[in-house]
Amino acid sequence: MSVILEIEHTTLYRYRKPVSFGEHRMMFLPRTSHDIRVLTCTLDVSPDAEIRWVHDVFSNSVTHVRIPGQATELKFVARVTVEHLGVRNLELPLAASAEVFPFEYGVSERYDLRNFVEPCYPDPGGHLRLWADQFLTRGQHRKTRELLIDIATGIREQFSYTSRYVEGTQSPLQTLELKSGTCRDYALFMMEVVRRLGFAARFVSGYLYDPALDGGTDVMIGSGATHAWLQIYLPGAGWLPFDPTNSLFGGDNLIRVAYVRDPAQASPLTGSYTGHDGDFMGMEVDVKVRKLAVLPTDLQTRA
Repeated sequence: MSVILEIEHTTLYRYRKPVSFGEHRMMFLPRTSHDIRVLTCTLDVSPDAEIRWVHDVFSNSVTHVRIPGQATELKFVARVTVEHLGVRNLELPLAASAEVFPFEYGVSERYDLRNFVEPCYPDPGGHLRLWADQFLTRGQHRKTRELLIDIATGIREQFSYTSRYVEGTQSPLQTLELKSGTCRDYALFMMEVVRRLGFAARFVSGYLYDPALDGGTDVMIGSGATHAWLQIYLPGAGWLPFDPTNSLFGGDNLIRVAYVRDPAQASPLTGSYTGHDGDFMGMEVDVKVRKLAVLPTDLQTRA
């Protein structure tokens, strides 16, 4: 079965008096692949703006918006319809060499993955590795996929989810100390933990479909805003999603927009204005993801 999902992402900035704007940078277009394809896409900006599209260093679609003139409000409304084939990543077989942890990537893989294996955040005391040790037994091997699922589940069970509307992501050590964080904090924390175990991992920003919004019984944490999780590269299965916020490991709830080495490279919307500090009155963000239809399909004929 494939699922047709509609995404509406609205961001509104308000100012006390007319201000002028610097160029804004947006990341909202889902990445098309064998499991997700974009059917329609529109972007409305008020006041009128000049729009251009580029690919960043990771081949993510990035929208640059130039707003001439001045205004007291700046509004972005992105609407996207996607078809999600809901690949069941837990069923994808791993290469025999990677079924049991620890394992080593092949020579060619290590060369291409090295920037995703190297940690981005310092941990001189080794606290992240010490936290991971609770899932390992010295001298014993573990099934690779089970280990990673246990780590994701451990984050959800041991930490408290919290909403935070300020820009940025906590460092992994902050998240460990506070035992709480947002989806972005959880994703970064797990990413840095598994990198210290030798896994290649990348940060993913995108959208989350919550079946509860359409009357379903499953309730997802983090809907109503952009969402974040991570992907881990496992030989044989490739880049697999792990969402420690909701214990999701595939399916059709996650709609990826961008994957990057570090969260700072995947901000959904950034920009500037020219005016006084007191001119800014605040911002509102609203993300709606709805299921429009469920269609029978054959993944092999669509890949």
